[in-house]
Amino acid sequence: MSLAETPSSRRAEEAPAASLALRGIVKAFGDKKVLRGLDLDVAAGKFVAVIGRSGCGKSTLLRLIAALDAPDAGAIEFDAGADVAPRVMFQEPRLLPWANVIANVEVGLGARRREVVARRRALDALAAVGLADRAADWPGNLSGGQKQRVALARALVSRPRVLALDEPLGALDALTRIEMQSLLEAVWRREGFTALLVTHDVAEAVTLADRIVLLEDGAVALDVEVALPRPRLRGAPEFGRLEEIILDRLLGGARRS
Repeated sequence: MSLAETPSSRRAEEAPAASLALRGIVKAFGDKKVLRGLDLDVAAGKFVAVIGRSGCGKSTLLRLIAALDAPDAGAIEFDAGADVAPRVMFQEPRLLPWANVIANVEVGLGARRREVVARRRALDALAAVGLADRAADWPGNLSGGQKQRVALARALVSRPRVLALDEPLGALDALTRIEMQSLLEAVWRREGFTALLVTHDVAEAVTLADRIVLLEDGAVALDVEVALPRPRLRGAPEFGRLEEIILDRLLGGARRS
């Protein structure tokens, strides 16, 4: 089955997107309490962006959801306890320099990469991100944007129910970042997984998300639905108004002074 198939055909063979619920999440590092009883619900198949000032706990929250760390208190539940195993895409591509592109993608299959179908699934994933012709290349021969496409293919190859994205476009130049936003939206709409994106870029959040969650003082301070039609136009008045509302709250009203 190709990654280019529709969400409905994918779900006939694979598990559907997962919903998740966070209840009373607490996380501290030494004396610093980063998350303070945070509650959050994310419906299956939704794209949620998490924003906030540096140090507010955005990346910590994503690491907890992806089971890369454990909360000090509280619970994270996926689909009433189902085993979901979220995948993660980081700001750095984290490609293996001694492995070619397709081998880097196959890493996303874990132990399953030894299966006969691993190569076909990796090629499907590369095709989904527009790099089918670069399968035999080495990471050192790719641009920054191409490396992130490989990282996205590696995250997609296991057909995740939940994909956590920790500022994956933050190191890209402006034009490449916009291109990657379009690619990420297209892949999400096609694959139907639940997406959680941490970003410092409010315009990026408005471009991609169904909901924007603002963290402040270790809890959810603002939860905004983005009801704009897709694809979204940054110059549209509705886009600008929503961006202004979120920026104003993020900056604590400083923009009015």
